[in-house]
Amino acid sequence: MTEETKPKSTKTVAAAPKKVVVQEKIGEKAPEEVLHLINESAFGKKEYIEAIGRRKTSVARGRVFKATKDSITVNGKDFTEYFPTESLQSVVREPMTKGKISNKFKITAVINGGGISSQAQALRHAISRVFVALDVELRKPLKKSGLLKRDPRAKERRKFGLKKARKAPQWSKR
Repeated sequence: MTEETKPKSTKTVAAAPKKVVVQEKIGEKAPEEVLHLINESAFGKKEYIEAIGRRKTSVARGRVFKATKDSITVNGKDFTEYFPTESLQSVVREPMTKGKISNKFKITAVINGGGISSQAQALRHAISRVFVALDVELRKPLKKSGLLKRDPRAKERRKFGLKKARKAPQWSKR
């Protein structure tokens, strides 16, 4: 048999795993997450601080009060009842987690228009704006997370001569 007709063996050689040695200095602890504490004097003489958040056609007016425990109320209902899915609830809680806020607040909101998802995002926008009004140091982490920008995407209007915003009727050659 010549070399061309010989069946070539297919051996796979596994690479040896690399060993990574991590040395820690004695007495040095890993850096823990630092929770942000908002000064209560930021409220001044005001009972609450209010901001407006928007997304698509939803408008949320959020008010943050000083409180002893966390609570979020949306249109007179608890927010877990108003936003039934865990993903929508996490969208609403995002400013607190991204800003690492340790204070307890009572948040009330009145939301109009749009669907439930855009309402959750509008409330997130309003809460973020309130926290920046309370403490300017929170602006950097919230802005980095994109929570202070009003999302400009909205449904495009329908144009005349078209079926939808960009969908044209079927074209016939003759």
